[in-house]
Amino acid sequence: MRRVHGRGCAMKPACTRQSDSRRLLRQVLYRWFSWWEVLFIGAQLMVLAFSPSSYRKEPRATVLQQIYLAAGPSLPGFTILMAIFNVVVIRIMVVTAFAYGLSSFALQAIVRVLVLELIPLVAALYVAINYSVPGASEIYATEWHSRAAGAVRHPLSYEVLPRVIASVFAVLLLAAVSCIVSLLLAYVAIYGFTLAGAPAYNRAVGHIFDPAVTLIFVLKTGLFALSVAVLPVANALRHFASTASRTRVELRGLMQMFSLLFLIEIASLVGNYQ
Repeated sequence: MRRVHGRGCAMKPACTRQSDSRRLLRQVLYRWFSWWEVLFIGAQLMVLAFSPSSYRKEPRATVLQQIYLAAGPSLPGFTILMAIFNVVVIRIMVVTAFAYGLSSFALQAIVRVLVLELIPLVAALYVAINYSVPGASEIYATEWHSRAAGAVRHPLSYEVLPRVIASVFAVLLLAAVSCIVSLLLAYVAIYGFTLAGAPAYNRAVGHIFDPAVTLIFVLKTGLFALSVAVLPVANALRHFASTASRTRVELRGLMQMFSLLFLIEIASLVGNYQ
């Protein structure tokens, strides 16, 4: 018995390594299957989004209501905040460019930093925090109580899809309005309240938004919108039958969303500045 016990003690490091490897493998498989389930739910939502039956009288009214809730109350406040933020950043960049004799590059820096990179990301995060994540938490609570009560529900068409469409619309609307405001403020900061600089301004902005950059910008904004719209609700639907707490489900959705937004931003930077 002593020899067996001694051999067991000697083999403990190997057993520990095997246990760590199995634990790591289980974590990798769990992450993979969780992303696969999210993609599957997202594919279902995309099919429903392009189905005419999703826009009949009653579902259409729900979609319009959710679009208003997602974009309507947020649009004035977000536009004002982004205008103030743009004024501060544009002023700093213009003064810095003039101080170093790089005034000809001030407009390009403003457009590339604010319009191409910051505004779509900020709009997506604003909609996620203000609408999609609380909406996913509400769906999780509703579905959990319904399942506990034994009710059979089909939430994708009537509850989830309107919120997803509203989130996508809100991100696109806030990003478009903020980009227009940013471009107008950049023109005023560089050329002042005159139309004399319009030809040079149009030429510089048109040079920045070539077909490749425009395509990357549109794809990135669309992927941002889909990420903040689908990931929180998909993560909530994955866990509403489990014993996970509401806060834990929200944190998982946020972590997945931030990870995907980070990867999309890196891919856009590589495409724009390779």
